[in-house]
Amino acid sequence: MRAQMLRIRHSLAIKLTACVVGGMAVLFGLYGYWNLRLWRQSAQELTLQSADRISDTIRRSIRYSMLRNEREEVFHIINTIGHENGISRIRIFNKEGKISFSTDEPEVGKFVDKNGEACYACHAQAQPLTRLDRPDRMRIYTARDGTRVLGLIRPIENEADCSNAACHAHTGSNRVLGVLDTNLSLAAADLAAARHQRQIVVFTVVSLLIVSLFSAGLIWATVYKPVHRLTEGTRHVAQGDLDYVLPETSRDEIGALAIAFNQMTVELKKAQAENRQWTETLEQRVLQKTAELERAYRSLTQSEKMASLGKLAAVVAHEINNPLAGILTYSKLISRLADKPLPADQRLAEAKKYLQIIEGESRRCGVIVKNLLTFARQQPINPQKNDLNAIVDRCLLLVGHQMSLQEIELAKHLAPDLAPVYCDAGQVQQALLAILINAIEAMPQRGLLEVESTYDSAARLCRVVVRDHGQGIPEDRLPHIFEPFFTTKEEGRGTGLGLAIALGIVHQHGGNIEVTSVREKGAAFTVLLPEEPPVGVRAA
Repeated sequence: MRAQMLRIRHSLAIKLTACVVGGMAVLFGLYGYWNLRLWRQSAQELTLQSADRISDTIRRSIRYSMLRNEREEVFHIINTIGHENGISRIRIFNKEGKISFSTDEPEVGKFVDKNGEACYACHAQAQPLTRLDRPDRMRIYTARDGTRVLGLIRPIENEADCSNAACHAHTGSNRVLGVLDTNLSLAAADLAAARHQRQIVVFTVVSLLIVSLFSAGLIWATVYKPVHRLTEGTRHVAQGDLDYVLPETSRDEIGALAIAFNQMTVELKKAQAENRQWTETLEQRVLQKTAELERAYRSLTQSEKMASLGKLAAVVAHEINNPLAGILTYSKLISRLADKPLPADQRLAEAKKYLQIIEGESRRCGVIVKNLLTFARQQPINPQKNDLNAIVDRCLLLVGHQMSLQEIELAKHLAPDLAPVYCDAGQVQQALLAILINAIEAMPQRGLLEVESTYDSAARLCRVVVRDHGQGIPEDRLPHIFEPFFTTKEEGRGTGLGLAIALGIVHQHGGNIEVTSVREKGAAFTVLLPEEPPVGVRAA
């Protein structure tokens, strides 16, 4: 529900409708305001003209009676006219402000305030004005009953007939003899104005409602529906429906947009078909090239195997050739002893010495062949749950004598919470021994050997780190240290198979060996063994 309300509030049609209705509301409101204001001004002008005509009619009606000084007749004329509908009050007061005649009898004979609304227009200056413009003679005030009243004053000028009359002569210097004050009620005009205002408000509201409904319908038909169709078409295309076609119902900008949209979907469908065709072609080409690469890889692998085999054969031949040459040499020396004229005991001693050398060289050949067989054909492992710290302790015990001879100090840090490792204890011991011996031989005279074990519970992995403080392994030789028969030791001190055999054992257990080395600071070998090896190891 909330999402729908937000969608409606952000709708383009709603925004356009709100703008149009708001603009029309302002326009109709201003129109009604100015219309009412102009009507009020017109009604007020008409009322003022009526008051002026009534005042002039009264003046002309009582002129003859006043010339004859018929006061009773003047009063009856004023009283008769004063009771006409719409006339609130009529009165005459002289220049001293004394009320001579009035339709309101109680105020006859009283004086009016010269600063009041009826006298202020003439007496605002030091000398009273003899003539007044009509706007200056008009005033609007509120009566005691709450209705508005329009008052109009008209000076009674001293004419020649009045100043020369026999009844009551006035000197010719008096320009104004008195003032005729006519008051008209504006109640009817106010009622008409209120009625007109209500009519204008009703007309404005009805007109605004009609225009709003018409505008909303027009916007709905010309904006909302086409834009909604465009939105639906965009949603269908976004979902992959490129067969969706917008109806081209108009020739305006939105219609042109619908035509462009349909052309776009046609081009997209065409491009998608081409891409699909290219994809299928590319897949076939990839499969073809993959097959070619596999054939090339097999050929290269076979060539690499042959090259490795040739290299291995050359190394083995070189390693076995030296002891065989010694065996052959000392065999010939034993044969020559038979022809030498030597005492029997001396001849026997020399023959025994030569035979011991032959035995040593033969044993050396046997060791080379045995290590070679061990590297070439790993023996099946017999995995069980073993304490890796106990295996490390046994290895350190086996190399302890050699460490004492070379005065090597041991720093051992074995994790007490190390989890049992599912492995072949004998083969893991053989791998660790090869690494320990390699580290000891890297420090021929004194040094520090660090052995550390840790457990990574997240990866369920055990680590054994063997770190020496020797000369380190050169960077150019570091990538080759696990290759068979590769060694950095002196001639006759190693066959180069120890680390290769150790890596094979660790790999067979699903682990790995990592090596880091710093020149003149030593090397560190990290043996990584999983707590639970692969299924193949378990089955073995």
